[in-house]
Amino acid sequence: MSRFVTFGEVMLRLTPPGKDLILQTPVFSATPGGAEANVAVSLANYGENVAYVTALPPSNPIAESIISDIRKSGVDTRFIKRAGSRVGLYFTQTGSAMRPSKVIYDRAGSSIADVRPGDFDWDSILDGAQWFHVTGITPAIAEGTAKVTFEALEKCKEKGVTVSCDLNYRKKLWKWGKQATEIMTEVARYVDVMIANEEDCQKCLGIDLDVDVTSGDLEVSKYRKLASIVMEGYPNVKYLAVSLRESISADHNNWSGVLASRDCFFESKKYPITDIVDRIGGGDAFGAGLIYGLNHLDSGKDVIEFAVAASALKHTVYGDFNRFSKEEVFTLMEGDSSGRVQR
Repeated sequence: MSRFVTFGEVMLRLTPPGKDLILQTPVFSATPGGAEANVAVSLANYGENVAYVTALPPSNPIAESIISDIRKSGVDTRFIKRAGSRVGLYFTQTGSAMRPSKVIYDRAGSSIADVRPGDFDWDSILDGAQWFHVTGITPAIAEGTAKVTFEALEKCKEKGVTVSCDLNYRKKLWKWGKQATEIMTEVARYVDVMIANEEDCQKCLGIDLDVDVTSGDLEVSKYRKLASIVMEGYPNVKYLAVSLRESISADHNNWSGVLASRDCFFESKKYPITDIVDRIGGGDAFGAGLIYGLNHLDSGKDVIEFAVAASALKHTVYGDFNRFSKEEVFTLMEGDSSGRVQR
């Protein structure tokens, strides 16, 4: 069986009920979440052998609960480093109509922010692995996490492990002294499969694309041009995948995606997602679906259709984790979006 490894921070997510504002109510729902953990859980749900690497404090009941939840999903957690003193937090506020969703981070000084090269035995972690996944969030956290990311990427190239990276630009995180472009343009040189949207490419790679994401109507042809620019600048990139979100409102998005290689360009069907339950984690579900598809499906068209269907389903459940099986994704991918009761 293929072996996958993901690396990044997992946090405790705190969210008021329904579409309440933060502190409108004293009640918060507490769930784990973090981009690379989300990808690991999705892949485990699809039956893959996947390990998740992070750092969490020892003798900490919140950390124990998070690890337990990840392990229950079938993810290998034995490479989690137990060090540091706190679990990072983030608060979410679900948008409604014209009011956007909001994310507030409280992750300074978290365990993973203190990691340094040599803290993880990448030789053992990547032994027998075929795929390594990271996002631009991890090197944005601190200088140490950036250095450890490069340490892992160097070991991947030494061992011939395929690398995927979701650029995932987060303006609120790049505070430790380097600009995103300084780090991510170097990260990109190790990447075989790149996942990005137009803002990611602009802020992480310095590639500008004339796209208005607030217009509610995205021109797919411009993403063909984007793929050409990325692959010309980064000859190591074999695939570029882009999720396309047309935001009609906080409750109504049109969701699709494209997948480009050096000689092919595939566009998925478009899902009109109304009454969105939770869009956070949708991009991670897309990435996990893409990784699964590239390892198991025969055509690029099927790969992007699986990734988009998986992420469309994610919008229908609360929490960061995508809880669906590959069979449920295939059912939607093959055309059954009726929502009829299954008995």
